[in-house]
Amino acid sequence: MTGTQRVTPAPLQRRVTAGRWIRGGEAWCAVVGAVFAVAQCVLVRPDMGLGWDETVYISQVSAHAPAAFFSAPRARGVSLLVAPIVSWSSSTPLLRMYLAVLSGLGLFLALRAWRGVFPMRAVALGGGLFASLWVTLFYGPQAMPNLWVALGALAAVGCFLRAQSDRSRSGALWGVAVSVALMALMRPTDAAWVSLPLLLVLLAVDRWRYLRLLAALVGGLAAGAAEWVIEAYVSYGGLARRLSDGSRIQGGLSWHNATADQLRSLGGRTLCRPCAGAMPSVIVTLWWFALPVFAVLGLLVAVRARRAAATVLPCACAVAVAVPYLFFVGYAAPRFLLPAYALLSLPAAGALVFLVTAEGGLGRPLVATAVVVGLLGHLAVQAVVLERLVGRVTEGHRRWARLAAVLHYNGVRPPCVVTGHAPEAPSVPIAFYAGCASADTGGHNVNTTPAALARTARRTPVAVLTAHGVRAPSYARTWRTVHLDGQVYARLAPTAQERSIPPVTDPAPDQGRPAPAPSPRGCPPVVSRR
Repeated sequence: MTGTQRVTPAPLQRRVTAGRWIRGGEAWCAVVGAVFAVAQCVLVRPDMGLGWDETVYISQVSAHAPAAFFSAPRARGVSLLVAPIVSWSSSTPLLRMYLAVLSGLGLFLALRAWRGVFPMRAVALGGGLFASLWVTLFYGPQAMPNLWVALGALAAVGCFLRAQSDRSRSGALWGVAVSVALMALMRPTDAAWVSLPLLLVLLAVDRWRYLRLLAALVGGLAAGAAEWVIEAYVSYGGLARRLSDGSRIQGGLSWHNATADQLRSLGGRTLCRPCAGAMPSVIVTLWWFALPVFAVLGLLVAVRARRAAATVLPCACAVAVAVPYLFFVGYAAPRFLLPAYALLSLPAAGALVFLVTAEGGLGRPLVATAVVVGLLGHLAVQAVVLERLVGRVTEGHRRWARLAAVLHYNGVRPPCVVTGHAPEAPSVPIAFYAGCASADTGGHNVNTTPAALARTARRTPVAVLTAHGVRAPSYARTWRTVHLDGQVYARLAPTAQERSIPPVTDPAPDQGRPAPAPSPRGCPPVVSRR
């Protein structure tokens, strides 16, 4: 051998290897993930309390309260996600910070999956666009599945494109399997819609050429949805019955144009069911119309740059997962479209990068200035909507905590049961706040009967939530009435001590009624009443 061979010291080799894991544009993706996590902790109050759906997921693995009824559409992924915290701690701020850090890390990994198939500066910008949406920031630290479906979809499509371009990348194959499994674990139906274009792509080409990729995709779906399918046969009467029940709970999956409902929800409504009221201002909804427009522009730019596949596929997956919620569900929630927003953000970012960096003479600085001003205005609008929403939701959750405290004061303590429903006082979250089991005799969460509740009340404290002027259920009409707050009341089952007191009865008709004793100072006589 001639010449001198340069030997890199072992410590330097380790530094070089570690540096390859985050390099170039990937460092900006790490910054986006870190800023996303910090922004959640700052803008979304850690003491916001838990929402209705959160209490259902958390109660499955928490020792704070018995497990709430788990309806057919739900999946166990969120419960597994929060189990490392809620299985030993009831601290909501701790849970919020844990989920904020975890979602920030998840966003970074999902963006990093696109290295080599999409310009990384556009990937980082797209991640920032997605992370800046009020709906993304609001649900980042919450125990809800939709953001995790979005991150799984983003990572799955990126890994799919990498594996398709280089079949020797076993890491990309594992990325596809794990990402798709994450989606299916959170929401199996959403995972199926996102995966549909990927399956069609593999079936349209020589599938034997991509047999390993097909196996990773199908295997990930099967692994993630296995628990949901098994549970369907164990607890819901079969897979077809569970799907049918899920459709019924969602109002029946048929033709419903929910586009206007989704627009109404963008003003800061977490659920639009029924969806009435005025539309938000144009400045609030402008981004919703701009996102698909810039995504189409990004597609045109990608065709010109001869990397159309890396843009067509995320757009196709976004359309596939958005169509059911836009046209087949009769109500709206902004979180439903998070996977579509995540997938469209990268092509839209590609268009913005092209507008800023393309050769344009004197027009280039003007376009760049317009883009920067538009992005700053977008951030300001999203921050205002988020601030108002967080304040409103925090007050609502605190009211639930106050209602639970009043129930405690009146003797409704674990083990106990809370049922009924009053406006702004749903039994499921209030039961969780009180440490009680929740029960429903009607609606989508039926898990007991009036007769069973009446029997339970003989040995366990039971509270029936009602609204002012609303007739209580027949089994609770003789129970003690307690005013909780505002228009919310509760009927409380008699305690064992109250049941042991003999009732006051009227004398027999043939004995007559004794005359009341004279009352002092002219006060009306005291008469026992039944």
